[in-house]
Amino acid sequence: MKIIKKILISALFVLGFNSYNVSANAECGDITIANMNWASANFMAEVDKVILEEGFGCNVELVPGATMPTFTSMQEKGEPDVAPEFWANAAIVELEAAVKEGRLHSINKAPITGLGEGWWVLPHTLAKHPELTSADEILKRPDLFPHPEDPSKGGFHICPPGWNCELSNRNHFRAWEMEAKGWAIVETGSAAGLDGSIAKAAERGENWFGYYWSPTSLVGKYNLQAVDMGEYAGKDNWDNCLSKPEQECANPKKSSWVKSEVFTVVSDNYKNTAGKAGMNYFKKRTYPGDVMNGMLVYMAEQQADGADAAVEFLVRYPEVWSKWVPKSTADKIRKGIGL
Repeated sequence: MKIIKKILISALFVLGFNSYNVSANAECGDITIANMNWASANFMAEVDKVILEEGFGCNVELVPGATMPTFTSMQEKGEPDVAPEFWANAAIVELEAAVKEGRLHSINKAPITGLGEGWWVLPHTLAKHPELTSADEILKRPDLFPHPEDPSKGGFHICPPGWNCELSNRNHFRAWEMEAKGWAIVETGSAAGLDGSIAKAAERGENWFGYYWSPTSLVGKYNLQAVDMGEYAGKDNWDNCLSKPEQECANPKKSSWVKSEVFTVVSDNYKNTAGKAGMNYFKKRTYPGDVMNGMLVYMAEQQADGADAAVEFLVRYPEVWSKWVPKSTADKIRKGIGL
């Protein structure tokens, strides 16, 4: 039944798109959107494509993207026109300079609520041990999180080799004096290994503690709970120690995770082409964290791509996206997708 429903919805979407798109595109010019190489950004790009085409009459092309290549291209060439989910920590100084010069515009600094990185536990752990809401309390109980290779120690799961968060977590391990408290790092080896360790613990009712991030399908599927890591110990500690290789971080201080700066960034061409209405759309376009994680679960379980998920989202959550646009525009979008 779900498959039949999905086929019917997709068919209506295509028919509506083709019948309405001819007249709509007269209202707006050509726009390129970065279709970045992770699920939430792919999903957001596809939703933006539908809304900008059906609601605002833009002619949208999705182009392949990733954080730094997309930013470099936007900065140097002014294209693509939109980066829906740009994790700005990687280039915050350069982005601020481009914004100041008027070449780029950070028009939404919170496109998804509740996103970020840090340490997490599973909900059944907190149900049995409600006191374990903070890192300080968790680190007192290595016995509850036995290391898979040495159960006499607590197991702390970190990022795979080569990820920048691997460096940060290894430095956090030293900053929090975790070895002295009875902990050892669990080498997950790969993204699949990290995900598998969470899924295995969740499905067996076992405890799990380590690094992860949101929005992700795993956070949504297993309802991972973020751990309170206390106060942020400052930019110098993070930028010049915690995020560096161990040999460049002699004296790490324990800290909460650095705030994730995730923006929707657009080019000056988008501002001029889409106008005030198009800019206002992105200013208002914020996904509730639970909705985003739910859509990522849908994509994972249904093996759906961003285009399929965009249709599902627009059908399932009109009360969310209709707030991002004027009523007349929402009516155009509904007509365009056959609702």
